[in-house]
Amino acid sequence: MSDYLIDDGMEITLHFTLTLEDGTVVDTTREKSPATFQFGDGNLPPGFENPIKGLGVGQGGRFTITPEHAFGQHNPQNIQTLKRDDFGDQEPEIGMVMSFADKAGTELPGVVKSIDDERVEVDFNHPLAGRTLTFEVEVLNVTPVTKH
Repeated sequence: MSDYLIDDGMEITLHFTLTLEDGTVVDTTREKSPATFQFGDGNLPPGFENPIKGLGVGQGGRFTITPEHAFGQHNPQNIQTLKRDDFGDQEPEIGMVMSFADKAGTELPGVVKSIDDERVEVDFNHPLAGRTLTFEVEVLNVTPVTKH
């Protein structure tokens, strides 16, 4: 057992469950291996790191994370209408997640929202944008990060 507390420069191993407002589980480590990551490395959005800072082994909690601190608000400007011709041989379907490259060549996932003869509407918001999430955590280990 370690006496370290979660803070910058610490490696954390924990079990977590992420649920929507209605209790639907979005992601959980309960049935599999716990998650291990470095605090502050960008693996968790800051809104998920802030509530667990200062926790130690054996501690945990249930935290409500608002959209602003999770995956942002749903932004109507992130919904784009593309020409059906742009899809080439690929047949888009409503609900399908497709990967697109932006002008900088960065891969962006988008969800197909609607299709007509000429246009395809694609939502580039994070699937959890606009959602208030419950983040349940059980801290299993906290150790200083070893630099190799």
